[in-house]
Amino acid sequence: MTFHATTLDAIAAMAIVTYLTRVAGMLLVRGDRFAVRGRAKAALDAIPPVMFVTIIAPTLLVTGWPETLAGLLAAVASVRLPLLGTILVGVVAVAVLRLGLGMAGAP
Repeated sequence: MTFHATTLDAIAAMAIVTYLTRVAGMLLVRGDRFAVRGRAKAALDAIPPVMFVTIIAPTLLVTGWPETLAGLLAAVASVRLPLLGTILVGVVAVAVLRLGLGMAGAP
């Protein structure tokens, strides 16, 4: 494996920009500098579930039936359970469904 200086520079630049973006966001909403109310607050509150769905949805729809069924079970569980409980339901459901459908070696 060969490391190129350009690649390392690009990785370092992306890390710095990511860090600065996160720090700037924390500094903006800290204290009374930028009061988040109304629609802006609703939009910011919606980001974690949206990001979770964008990460999980492709996996559920592409990998196979056990993952798709487990995703549906987790979605139903999310109506009553907190996030940690929902994740636990999803993980256990994937394991049980993989074993039950004979796909224990699935990704």
